[in-house]
Amino acid sequence: MTRASRLQNRLRELGVEVDAQLFELSFTHRSYAYEHGGIQSNERLEFLGDAVLQIVVTEHIYRTYPDLSEGQLAKLRASVVSSVALAEVAKTLDLGQHILLGKGELATHGTEKTSILADTMEAVIGAIHLSAGADASALFVHRTFDPLIAASEATGDYADHKTVLQEMCAARGWGLPRYEVTGAGPDHQRVFTASVIVDGKSMGEGTAPSKKRAEQIAARLAVRELAGA
Repeated sequence: MTRASRLQNRLRELGVEVDAQLFELSFTHRSYAYEHGGIQSNERLEFLGDAVLQIVVTEHIYRTYPDLSEGQLAKLRASVVSSVALAEVAKTLDLGQHILLGKGELATHGTEKTSILADTMEAVIGAIHLSAGADASALFVHRTFDPLIAASEATGDYADHKTVLQEMCAARGWGLPRYEVTGAGPDHQRVFTASVIVDGKSMGEGTAPSKKRAEQIAARLAVRELAGA
């Protein structure tokens, strides 16, 4: 298996050619670069890739969802370009096992860290952009992220469900919703489960890689239950 074979297969399907040196550079974390005489890291590619991702996703949701307000568009975009979302995409492409890390990051399971996976994903997009141009990088972003955008919009996961739930409770004369959160797993792969208590009753439970996301999922379930009551 060659480096990041799933990614290479995706690029091959799209007819996109990436410069070999840039491709290698996109996987070079700063910790590895430092330990190898201060060679170049992927940070500049990450900077570029972040900008490319932002503009492609922003234009796509602007054109696709004309009824969403500016605030809703911003939240929908954030749900797709967040570190958690980027890391999940990186995992589907098997990027983690190919990232070049220093000894310290390797010892602390750096290839599984959300921040490192997300940064690498952005660096790869930057490498594609420099190698094959704007059309190629946009095509890659669309093929990789458009399904996530559609799923997020369809389920309403981008909305602030905690605020909606709080407003629903206030309208009913109840106190504020209360969240009980527990965590499990090692630090580098922590999973949180949140339960929301509404008027003394448990009305929703969510599990996610972050506390905030778990709470939002729990709140969304509670909102649905209250709306159907």
